[in-house]
Amino acid sequence: MSAGDLHNVRLGDLIELMEGFGFREARTEGSHHVFVHPDVAELVNVQNVRSEAKPYQIRQFLRLVERYNLRLKDDA
Repeated sequence: MSAGDLHNVRLGDLIELMEGFGFREARTEGSHHVFVHPDVAELVNVQNVRSEAKPYQIRQFLRLVERYNLRLKDDA
């Protein structure tokens, strides 16, 4: 994803990645999943379209990761 290929990304894969960065799902409204992070002021909204995430929503998430200098959580 970070290389720019944002098409054909499964929503489940994106959600797993978001959770790895510390986001948690705050609510679901229809096909929209809203995520929050304790260190991020913005909400992240992702939408399920044929089991795939929308590319612009992936870009928004990646920008937040960069802007807030988020790191993947250690599994240990």
